[in-house]
Amino acid sequence: MKALPNSCLYKARVMHHRLSPKEHSFHYDIFMFYLDLDEIDGLSARLRFMSRNRFNLFNFRDKDHLQLPREKPETSKTTRQHIIGYLAGQDINIGNGRIMVLTNLCTLGYQFNPVSFYFCYDEKERPLCAVVEVCNTFREMKPYLLGLETRNGDHFRLNTAKDFYVSPFIDMDTRFDFDLQVPGQKLRIRIDDFDQAGKRFFISTLTGESVPLTDAKLLAYFLSFPLITLKVIGLIHWQALKLWLKKLPFHKKADDKHLQKDVYRPYKTK
Repeated sequence: MKALPNSCLYKARVMHHRLSPKEHSFHYDIFMFYLDLDEIDGLSARLRFMSRNRFNLFNFRDKDHLQLPREKPETSKTTRQHIIGYLAGQDINIGNGRIMVLTNLCTLGYQFNPVSFYFCYDEKERPLCAVVEVCNTFREMKPYLLGLETRNGDHFRLNTAKDFYVSPFIDMDTRFDFDLQVPGQKLRIRIDDFDQAGKRFFISTLTGESVPLTDAKLLAYFLSFPLITLKVIGLIHWQALKLWLKKLPFHKKADDKHLQKDVYRPYKTK
């Protein structure tokens, strides 16, 4: 069965390398979906193992993604409509341009997505902006916008205040440095962390190669990476335990509530 034109999968590798206060690094293999938001219904109709808002091996649930704070969680709006609304609030209009999202899908009813990436195009198929949707283990979510002014060729680059509780082993008043290459045959994304003195102390990369989105690939990856979303949350806690054993400073979420800014909170799963 053929996939629809723009959507695909990426077989990828995640790498984290902490430089200080103590060195710690790891990597693991995953796969991710790269979906045209306008193609999801068609994919759901054509693929046996992928659905939209319906239980399956892989299920794209609109409620798992960005929802505008003023909207009720039970809203029937699609993820595309929410992204369009978010961009409108930033004075960005993509018209009928396509929106691609790089993400994990709910797997056998369980979902945890540490980060999703949206690449938004104008009606002439030019990359106009990107949105990074970061989620923490409290199911809170914060979007970071990389506008046209951050684009250089096929890269979006932005160094910005984090102001979000992502890890108990990283201060909230640090900075994210995003380097997002518009995905093609290759996937290359990098997010570094810098302290207030401008020193890089954490490196993370996501690299991979495009593969067709077909039922055969979905089944093969389901067997090769069983319960991928459960694997991701498990690895997060396993690496956190290792950091705790290394006696890295631990920051409680409640200690610096004032540093949590512009956080979207309707991200919940049942």
